[in-house]
Amino acid sequence: MSLQHRSLFFLLQLLTLLIPISSSNPNPQFPCEPPYFNSYPFCNTSLSITDRAQSLTSLLTLQEKIQQLSNNASGIPRLGIPPYEWWSESLHGVASNGPGVSFNGIVKAATSFPQVLVTSASFNRTLWFKIGLAIGVEAKAMYNVGQAGLTFWAPNINIFRDPRWGRGQETPGEDPMVVSAYAVEFVKGFQGLSWGDSGKLRDRFRGKRALRGDNHHDDDDERGHRLMNSACCKHFIAYDLEKWETFSRYSFNAVVTKQDMEDTYEPPFRSCIQQGKASCLMCSYNAINGVPACARGDLLQKARNEWGFKGYITSDCDAVATVQEYQNYTRIPEDAVADVLKAGMDINCGSYLVRHTQTTIEQGKLQEKDIDRALLNLFSVQLRLGLFDGDPRKGQFGKLGQQEICTSQHKMLALEAARQGIVLLKNKKKFLPLNRNAVSSLAIIGPMANNISNMGGGYTGVPCDPKSLFEGLQGYVKQASYASGCSDVPCDSDAGFNEAILTAKKADFVIVIAGLDLSQETEDHDRVSLLLPGKQMALVSSIAAASEKPIILVLTGGGPLDVSFAEGDLKIASILWVGYPGEAGGKALAEVIFGDYNPGGRLPMTWYPESFTRVPMNDMDMRADPFRGYPGRTYRFYTGKRVYGFGQGLSYTDFTYKFLFAPRKLSLSKSFTGTSSKNILHQRQVLDSVHVDEVTSCDSLRFYVHISVTNVGDMDGSHVVLLFSRAPKIFQGTPEKQLIAFDRIHTSSYRSTKTSILVDPCNHLSIANEHGERILPLGDHVLTLGDLEHSLSVETY
Repeated sequence: MSLQHRSLFFLLQLLTLLIPISSSNPNPQFPCEPPYFNSYPFCNTSLSITDRAQSLTSLLTLQEKIQQLSNNASGIPRLGIPPYEWWSESLHGVASNGPGVSFNGIVKAATSFPQVLVTSASFNRTLWFKIGLAIGVEAKAMYNVGQAGLTFWAPNINIFRDPRWGRGQETPGEDPMVVSAYAVEFVKGFQGLSWGDSGKLRDRFRGKRALRGDNHHDDDDERGHRLMNSACCKHFIAYDLEKWETFSRYSFNAVVTKQDMEDTYEPPFRSCIQQGKASCLMCSYNAINGVPACARGDLLQKARNEWGFKGYITSDCDAVATVQEYQNYTRIPEDAVADVLKAGMDINCGSYLVRHTQTTIEQGKLQEKDIDRALLNLFSVQLRLGLFDGDPRKGQFGKLGQQEICTSQHKMLALEAARQGIVLLKNKKKFLPLNRNAVSSLAIIGPMANNISNMGGGYTGVPCDPKSLFEGLQGYVKQASYASGCSDVPCDSDAGFNEAILTAKKADFVIVIAGLDLSQETEDHDRVSLLLPGKQMALVSSIAAASEKPIILVLTGGGPLDVSFAEGDLKIASILWVGYPGEAGGKALAEVIFGDYNPGGRLPMTWYPESFTRVPMNDMDMRADPFRGYPGRTYRFYTGKRVYGFGQGLSYTDFTYKFLFAPRKLSLSKSFTGTSSKNILHQRQVLDSVHVDEVTSCDSLRFYVHISVTNVGDMDGSHVVLLFSRAPKIFQGTPEKQLIAFDRIHTSSYRSTKTSILVDPCNHLSIANEHGERILPLGDHVLTLGDLEHSLSVETY
């Protein structure tokens, strides 16, 4: 800031103290409301975000400051600042979980997209961005009508490490690269960062204000971009256990190696911050290597100082209380408060800081400047959101309202997401698709078939126009009948089996819908088995045996299921996974089954056999250890049997691949490295790798892989291209393989489609060593595309 600018700032600050505030002033509807409250420096949009945030902080008393450290931040009447609720949710649509959202006003519903795991199965970055943007527009519209906040605590970007995890459904799956890519696209769309990158998108909502050239400080302030909404990457970090045996998320200590932290747990958060520009980070309940996540100053400061995080850090709800009450990390509340605030946390979901910060300061464990640091981050995000720019109706997104919610475009996007996320796992003798003209009657069996309450999974709001799976299928045939078979998903009784069997016998074709719902997997509840719940397996087998024709099995839920019995049953012709497909899931399923849409989804997680439940869920190690009979986790390290593998998914057509071009050799000059060959030889005895941070020009090593995909069937369809790399096994724990690129392309029948994939060796071909350092192995790397392999030698010269 220039000397002249700084002098003006302090002059305005001084004038602020002279502004009389009448007790008869009306209650403000928004901060900086004229004519009484718009003369403060923090209302002056020509100043920088930092100056405005510091100005506001300096005007508060200590008690007023402390009252801001809760998700339910108190108002400051004398400054015309109303209360603010930080906690709103928007995982796959504006949700009703947080107190910041209400569906009791003029907005009664919001578009409910498929649960994140289903959307991830599309492997479609463009789709992910569009969903984030659509949810962001609806969220902002609900704020404008007073039914939501501006700060939303999504996405959940923890790795789906264990198939029993109750919240795995909320995540983009088990692969760090896929989870990272999803995080980046969703956050960019939701926060409206595209408005900063694209003139058309920016002008769409700026309207006349852009033409007037209002004197606003540059959007790209040192505190970060302007925001439509604030997205929050959660739960930082190594959080993926709810309640298993004697372990609880509130007290669990995740023991994580440096190697696993570097190549599994950190990458999604690093990408969410660096590429996604997320404005919020949520620290989790669990401890990491003995220290509660919200007190891990090294990790929280790593996010700010190394990854460039510009935003606020919130605890998970009551996660500060758990530091003392569940984890017994501190003896008294004041120590817990001091630990988390000094570590870099800014706000507590809950009242713990409000109740204990004053005494923490009185005991000398904390200083007021520690609170000022937190408030600078909190107010900066609110300022970037335009909260202190005056009447929101006159702001950049002020025209968004009820008309932007549940639009035909958003509902069509929800349908497209469900279509692209459905995964075809089995299709013997090309039983599917069904010819609707040849289906005289259809029986739909199963407790989830006619249930709309669990179509979205966890963190769901009020859908616009929900239809059950039965209703969606019913629209495709003249005669459709339904029987639940089980009274509910736990299926403790077979009392309804006979009715279901009779219904199946009368129908031309039979679809059984089995699987999971939120009674089996949800927040604070992990599964203990990977089998179908209760007597569901018996129901499926009974219906298959009784049906004249082979049946179609549709699986719901997020967690992987051991359906080996169905995979091997000749009377079960086809298996589809729909997960939690959202409000349009019924129509999407019907379109797939009857051939109006060619399925192209791929599993974003490994489906393990039931024997995997013998692996302790609390063991955080990713890598296999044969000496203790530990099979490892996820496709990158798991060495055991699979029911279905990561990336598995069929289509109604067949595809062939061809490498059009990829280099055979990559030469790395010794001059590229920060240490000489001699030093490396001395340290490692054998020159088998190069440390990535010693490569001075990673950009120059990048290359394109050109690929041809040929649709050799008689049906058009989209296809997911997955390019993997298998690195030389230079040490124990080298990944079996790792995904380095993916793309979803549209293909036409009997035609070829070309695509190019950019490979960054420093990123895509590197692996983490036991010290948590990225190294680029020398030797033969193998690129794999389906059954094709291409060898690439990385050498030094």
